[in-house]
Amino acid sequence: MAYIREIITEGHPTLRKVAKKVDLSEIADPMFQQLLDDMFETMYDAPGIGLAAPQVAISKRIFTVDLQDDDEAHGPLVVINPKFTVTEGEIESVEGCLSVPGMVGDLTRFEHVVCTGLDRNGKKISLDGTGLFGRCLQHEMDHLNGVLYIDKAKNLRPAETDEEVAEAEAVTAGAR
Repeated sequence: MAYIREIITEGHPTLRKVAKKVDLSEIADPMFQQLLDDMFETMYDAPGIGLAAPQVAISKRIFTVDLQDDDEAHGPLVVINPKFTVTEGEIESVEGCLSVPGMVGDLTRFEHVVCTGLDRNGKKISLDGTGLFGRCLQHEMDHLNGVLYIDKAKNLRPAETDEEVAEAEAVTAGAR
């Protein structure tokens, strides 16, 4: 059974640490698999489209993503020990984050990324991301490196307009 974990917020030291690489021997451990289930449960409850392990106070290089759209390539996905092999172009977006509730900011991200890593079974995966999916991958990768979107954002502000409030609510655990 999956459990909802507490999502820590800005100011908690775990959010500012570079997360540790997952040892391959950990992946088959039932407690590790429980963590992955809990991360999905927590992400869906938030609700959000991405969640990094540091956001639930676990300093490991893991994140979950599920855009919950019609494209199965957009999740549900577990990415363990991710790396970007392609980063190109630039795109402006508005982002929010569960670890910085009620705020949004304007941010420049890569327009296209390719993220490689391992799935929940330890098999190699490669994710090609553009648009919302690409920005979500970058947002979650930043969490693994101890970086919050507010470190990169311009015009950080409380979500006030209807559009900003909708944006903050829609992406509180991910990046839009």
